[in-house]
Formats: sequence, structure tokens, C-alpha cells
Amino acid sequence: MVVVVVVVVVVLVVVVLVVDVVALLLVVVLVEDVVVDSESGPPSNDSSSSVSADVVGVAACVTGGSSGATVVCTPTLPTSVSLVTSTDTVPHAAVDTTSARSPATRAGRAAIDRTVPVARLPVRSPTTDNLGRVTGAASSAVPAGRYDNHPFIQACRGLPHDRVPVWFMRQAGRSLPEYRAIRGTGTILDAIADPDLSTEITLQPVRRYDVDAAILYSDIVVPAHAVGFGLTVTPGVGPEVERPFRHEDDLARLRPLDPEADTPYVLETVRQLVAELDRPLIGFAGAPFTVASYLIEGRPSRDYANTKAMMFANERLWHALCDRLADIAISSLQSQIDNGASAIQLFDSWAGSLSPAQYQRYVFPHSQKVMDAIADTGVPKIHFGVTTGELLPQISAVGADVVGVDWRVPLDAARERIGNDKALQGNLDPTVVFAGAEFACEAARDVLRLNDGHPGHVFNLGHGVMPAMDPDVLTEIVKVVHEEGNVRS
Repeated sequence: MVVVVVVVVVVLVVVVLVVDVVALLLVVVLVEDVVVDSESGPPSNDSSSSVSADVVGVAACVTGGSSGATVVCTPTLPTSVSLVTSTDTVPHAAVDTTSARSPATRAGRAAIDRTVPVARLPVRSPTTDNLGRVTGAASSAVPAGRYDNHPFIQACRGLPHDRVPVWFMRQAGRSLPEYRAIRGTGTILDAIADPDLSTEITLQPVRRYDVDAAILYSDIVVPAHAVGFGLTVTPGVGPEVERPFRHEDDLARLRPLDPEADTPYVLETVRQLVAELDRPLIGFAGAPFTVASYLIEGRPSRDYANTKAMMFANERLWHALCDRLADIAISSLQSQIDNGASAIQLFDSWAGSLSPAQYQRYVFPHSQKVMDAIADTGVPKIHFGVTTGELLPQISAVGADVVGVDWRVPLDAARERIGNDKALQGNLDPTVVFAGAEFACEAARDVLRLNDGHPGHVFNLGHGVMPAMDPDVLTEIVKVVHEEGNVRS
């Protein structure tokens, strides 16, 4: 009997050992498969083209025969996004937040010497003062300048707060006499390169208007200028490029951005502002499409003919360009956040020139890449474009927490298109300011009425402040929003 028991025990032990060995072999095989897949990437149909390496995972192109054959390129969109084939239907695609950062982006971020440690902000801070600044035991985990319970941050998250927050795009600048008094000569790029001057310019509208957030005085083309693409900003014209982007070789002019080495003046400005401000600071970057349009057109454009020609005729090169611009935007935004910015805005100013189908195919994947890369920072993400009423569901699906709305779409209609789970920013027609305080304030009340007390609302203009606007009218608008704005609990 004892012998039988011993035999049974031995057999069981042998079976267990065999199962463990088989399981271990399976794990090894699976790991090898994963490593091979991650290192090799999808196959390319054109081994001679360096562009294919830049757009792995972005676009797959099938080339026909060598004699007069057409090239059909279809972007490989995130699995959560379906390609739009008709402008009559705009899908509200779910956001795939699991997309990994590119190796280049991870390496760039690791190389940055962070002055302020990055924090994973909770939705609500455990200990804050009455301005929303983190205090006590929680303060060591959150960079200075983060205002978790400030009305602006709460509105961005759609959480209850005590007043409607307001700030203005382009609130710092030529409309202010104090700006004109200190601006000096040179281009805006010269002013941005002076941290002390940029800090003061950023603070001026905060002092004058008592807006709820400051926005960094900078420009969306600063990163492209900083990496040496050959771009300047001409007074009275805007961004101009000596040699516009035209060919595959031009990709070499867009090296990765190292914020500490390339834009240290921007980071110093952010640090100085965080030390001075008693409210949130908004950092920003240009979205890949809008920055690409400047690089391709060579100057501001009304029809974006060259940009669209490249999108349609050379889709592989277009995606390669936008992929690089997305990485540059990610590095820029991450560096601003690491140094204390409380929120960011991604400006896609000229996206309204596209149809929904074009936006989905040529723009959506790249803007989503930017939003995904900074999602784990915990700061609110705002996304804005002009004349984008037909694109609002897609702009929301890119990954924004707050969707900027221009004045062409009533705020209640915009909310119907996007849904109640996203905050909105906007959307007073900027030109009402020229009609005087009484008319402009009544128009501001109309915007508040259309919002109907929804907690997810940041009051703003439908576009930026214009140089000829009367600052006193903007001051009165801020008072109306603060005193009369209603927030439902």
C-alpha cells in the first residue's frame, strides 16, 4: 500500500514539473515573437525610400507597376477610429489612450533635466488652499503652479466650482498699451527669447483683466525655428520660411527638439511665471497640420493649395512630416508641463480648411498622437481650431478634455455635437468688442445663457484678441462673466 502511495506521489510530481517546463517554453516563444514584432515593424513596399521608416505605423502605401502605375496610400489609423468615406457622416470615434510613445520621444524625454518633477495629478488634490494651490503633505508631490481646485482647472474637468472662469486667446499683445511700451524692436521671436520680457508680457493681461489663467507668451512656430528649419516671423505678415518644405530631403531639417538645449528661454519663462502667478499657467503648441501648413506654404495662406497638394499626391511624405511635427510638439508640451504649466492648449488654427473626411485621414492620427503622449501628465488638454464646426466630434475624439469652439457655432449646438462629457471653451464673437462695452457684455450674457450653467465651460473669445480692440471692453466682459455667470452643481 505504501509503495502505491509513493508511486502516485512521484507521478504527480513529474506531471507538475512537465507542465511547468511546457509553460516556461511557451512564455519564451511568446516573448521572442513580441520582440521580433516590435523591432521589425510592418513590411515596406519600397525599401529604397527612407520615408517608409518614418511612417511605420502611420501609413501603408501600395505601389503598382513601374510604368505609369498609380500609388494608393491609406493611413493606418488607430483601431478605435474608422476612416470617413463621406463628409455626410462624422463618427465620434473612441480615443485609444493606450498608444505608446515613439522611442525617439521616450529618449528625448529621458534626456531632459527636469527642473520641476513631473506629477501624476489626481482629479482632486487632497489638500489645497482657497486658490486651489496644493499645500501641506501633498505639496511635495505636485509641481509649484498646479491649481487643482482652481475654477479654471475644475471647469476643464467638468467639476463643480464657484464661478465661470475666463481668459482670452492672444490676451497678451498689441491691444495693451503697456505691451507697446515695453515690446521694443525686433520680431516676436526676439521677444520670446528674452525670458524677463516674456514673463512681463504674459503677466500684463492677468493684472489688467483679472482673467483666471495666464497663457505663455510664445508662438506655435518657436520649436520649428529652434531646430533650425529656417523660419522667421515677419511683422505684419506672420511666419515665413526661406525654403519651404517640398521634398523628402527636407525631413532632415526637422531634427528632434531638445527643449533644454533648443528652447531654454521658454522653460525659464515658464519657471518665472510659475513663481509669480497665483493662478494657472497655460502652455501650448501648434498641432501638426497647422505647423505643417506654414512650413509647406512658406507664409500664411488662404487656400493651403501646396499643403493639400502634398497631402493628396504624396501621402507618405505628408505623414512623415506630420509624425515629426507631432514628436516636436510632444517634446515642447512635455517640457512646459514639467516646468509647471497647469494646462495646455493644442492650436490647430487652420484645420477648418479641411472636410471631415480629409481631417480624419490626414490629421486625426497625428493630433491624437500628441494628446495621447501627454495624457498621463494629468493636466487638462484644450484643443482649438477656427471654422471647425463640422469637425467638433473629431476634434473632441482626438483626446481633448476641453474643445474650443469658435463663434460660428452656438454653444448649445456645439454641446449637442460633442456631448456632455467634454468641457467647452468659448465662444464670444471677437468683433462684438468693437461695438462697445454695452453691446459686447450683452453678447457675453448670451453665451452664458446658451451654456445654461454647465460646469464644463471656460469663457473665451471665439478666436484671439485683435490689436485694435479696446482693453477696457474686455475688462467689462470679465466682470460680467465673473459676476453673472452661473455654474450648476
